[in-house]
Parts: sequence; structure tokens; C-alpha cells
Amino acid sequence: MNFQQLRIVRETVRRNFNLTEVANALFTSQSGVSKHIKDLEDELGVELFIRRGKRLLGLTDPGKELIEVVERILIDTSNIKRLGQQFSNREQGQLVIATTHTQARYVLPHSVASFRTSFPKVRLTLHQGSPTEIAAMLSDGDADIGICTETLGDVPALITFPFYRWHHGVAVRRGHALESVQPLTLEALAEWPIITYHEGFTGRGNIDRTFAGAGLAPDIVMSAMDTDVLKAYVELGLGVGIIAAMAFDRKRDAPLRLIDAAHLFEANTSLIAVRRGSYLRNYAYRFIELCSPALPEHTVRAAVMADQAKPDTAGRRAFEQPQRSSGNTLSRDEVSRAG
Repeated sequence: MNFQQLRIVRETVRRNFNLTEVANALFTSQSGVSKHIKDLEDELGVELFIRRGKRLLGLTDPGKELIEVVERILIDTSNIKRLGQQFSNREQGQLVIATTHTQARYVLPHSVASFRTSFPKVRLTLHQGSPTEIAAMLSDGDADIGICTETLGDVPALITFPFYRWHHGVAVRRGHALESVQPLTLEALAEWPIITYHEGFTGRGNIDRTFAGAGLAPDIVMSAMDTDVLKAYVELGLGVGIIAAMAFDRKRDAPLRLIDAAHLFEANTSLIAVRRGSYLRNYAYRFIELCSPALPEHTVRAAVMADQAKPDTAGRRAFEQPQRSSGNTLSRDEVSRAG
């Protein structure tokens, strides 16, 4: 048994049992991949994959148990390398953050700037993607930290921490009739064509549930992942926008008005996530604390260590989203109570 065999087993599952893709990902041949799998099965005395001819269709019961062990072994192997790097050179390395456009554009700039000042020799990479892509990058070890509102809390491979709370607002062109509706109602809003986020992005599920709960079917004429795109089309008069309120800038978005909608839509909580069992460098903890002072290193490290000591909790989040709806950034006390 060797590490290459374990990598091949893991990659086979990740690549949906497509051995051609596995070979390309690991820079080897398809025949080599097949041989490694067969050699491992012969050594263990069990079949790991369900087969139809030469095709792999899924994992057998022994394969399902093995893949969990393989993941732990390969994570710990990566942790050993990171531990060595941590003590050999604390100020250099790479930090990969996976997040959405809204977080990268409107929430993280100050944290990123402070981090670059504190750790000029650390190469910081921001990957923007959908919540599903962010979760996959974290689960696969391709990102160190993930930040978004959706999905992360539902992935057993991740530990999540409440970051900050935010509301949706309604963006309209100056002089729009909705500006005179005091207070704004869902019924009044539903009379206009609506521009908002794609499903699975930036609280879209919250928006849909709110309208459905009121028995309303709004005319969503356009959806996008990027808040700046939404605002551009609102400015063109194609509809009214339901956007993340923190993404509205009075100066930059001068042609538009933002109408408060906190009384219409429930608050959303953005999350910071790390992969279970992963070893974080000192600067990764520092980045999290720069994002939220309520998440100092000892708080995050304690949650990670507690999770590692209790494998039976792997299917639960380390922290639950608090229910209070006032304010944006969560305090240290709120984070502590959420644990």
C-alpha cells in the first residue's frame, strides 16, 4: 500500500469514477490508475468499486468505509507538511480564500488590506465562486478558508463560525414610486418586475421563502450572481433590485436609492468555514480574526480541536447560527453562545 494508491482512490471518487479524468488530474496514465486500484484491492482482499465491465460505477461497502480512512490519512499527511512549514518559516506561505463576489467586493477588502500589511510575504489568493464551489474547494483541500452565506453550514466536512449578520434592501432608480410607500410592503414590491440573485446566492432562498409565505409570486425578470450587475440593470430601469444592503454605496450608486427592507426579509448570517481536521497556519487564524474580532485564534482553534476529539459530531456544525436579528457583526459573547 502506498500514498499514490490512496490518492487515486480519493480522486476516483471526486471525479465521479471517471478514470480518464483521474489520470489527467494526477498526471499519470489511465492504465496506471487501473493497475494501482487492482493492486490495492488484491492487497486488501476486497473489491472497493462496483464495476460494469471496465467501468467503475460506485463504491462497494468496504470502499465506502475505506474512503473515510483515506481522507483522514491524506488530510493528516498535508497537516504534517503544514506543521513543518509553520515552524520552519512562520511568515511565509500561501493562504487561499474561497468566497463569493459580494463578500470579496464589499466585505473583505479591509481585512485583506490589513492582512497584507501584517503578512507581506504570504501569498494571498481569492477565489470567487458559487457557495457550492466554495464548499467543494474547502472539502477537497483546495482552499484554506471559505466565506459565504449559503451551503457551508450543510456540509459535514466543514466547521462553520458565524461571521456577521446582514439584510436585503430594495434598490430603485431615484424618483421611483416605491420611495413613497411608507413602510414598504411585500405586496407593493411584488407589483414591480424584480431583479435579484441567482438561486443559491446571497440569500436568494430567504427572498423566495418570504414571498411564498405571503402567498405572492413576484415577477423575477432577471437574476445574477454579481451585485454590481444587478445594480446596473436596475439603473437601466429594467426592474427593482433586491440586493444585499451592505453592497449599496450612496456615492458610487448615486443614480439609485436603497429602501430599507429589514422588516420584510429575515436577517441572513454569513459564515466562515474551515475543513474538519485541517491544520491551519498562524496567519490563517489571523485572517479569520481580522474578519471578525469575535473569532480570535484560541476560539477557532478550540472548536477545531474539540471537533477532532469528537468524531461523532462530524455531521453537525461546530457553531449554530444565532437567532437574534439586530446588528451585523457578531460579538464574542454571541459567538460563544452559538457554540
